[in-house]
Amino acid sequence: MTKKFGQNFLISKPVRERIVSLLEPLENTTVWEVGPGIGSLTALLLERGAAVTAFEIDHGFCRILREHAFGEEPNFHLVEGDALKTLPKTFGQAALPERVCGNLPYNVGSVVIAKILEEGYRIPQMVFTLQKEVVDRLCASPGSKMWSSFSLLAQMDYEVTQSFVINAGAFFPKPNVTSSVVHFALREESLVKDELRPHFLLVIRDLFAQRRKTVKNNLMGGKIGALLGKEGVASLLAESNVDPSLRAEALSWPQFLSLSESLSNYQAT
Repeated sequence: MTKKFGQNFLISKPVRERIVSLLEPLENTTVWEVGPGIGSLTALLLERGAAVTAFEIDHGFCRILREHAFGEEPNFHLVEGDALKTLPKTFGQAALPERVCGNLPYNVGSVVIAKILEEGYRIPQMVFTLQKEVVDRLCASPGSKMWSSFSLLAQMDYEVTQSFVINAGAFFPKPNVTSSVVHFALREESLVKDELRPHFLLVIRDLFAQRRKTVKNNLMGGKIGALLGKEGVASLLAESNVDPSLRAEALSWPQFLSLSESLSNYQAT
């Protein structure tokens, strides 16, 4: 085990089986697994008939996976290296998978998910084990303290659900935080139109840049302020019917979409 990778192995087979059940049906499906470790979840996926591509950074684990665990398994493919680099490259070279899953290290879990979401790959189903606090952010509702740009990013394309909480004793070594399993089910229709997507992403990044600041101040201090100037930001908020004194966490989906549409109109003129 390598401490810098933040590895905590999921040693509870009942928990692993419960995770895999969220991805069913798996027969003849393509699954990409991020951070397989020594392959305990991988084995269950293969048993259920999935073709698995595993992304692993630890060279020692890669050797185990390749030479001992699944070396003779025709439905197993290993991609060695940092998933933050190898995932985008593989997405550009291969057909999109039908499932993505992983027991993600706490130090990079949210970054891996954000990378997938921002690119808009629209994988039909995704299941991840993460720190519960991260899952709470992903599943947050408008107006809550956990409501963030990460919540909006996740929910624009997916129905996001916290499936269950995992006790620390299910891992080795025991983590100092509580873990949860989150399930992403692709929406039939995204909440954000394709043509609005870049404007929406810009809006939510600027608005949540500093949570204690007002909507107006965050916009003025961000890329949108640099683009539109003081008068442009004031017009944007007025046109979108958004109170400039509010904080981003108080805004609803329609307000974020209205801001994105207004920004789109400004940039089109």
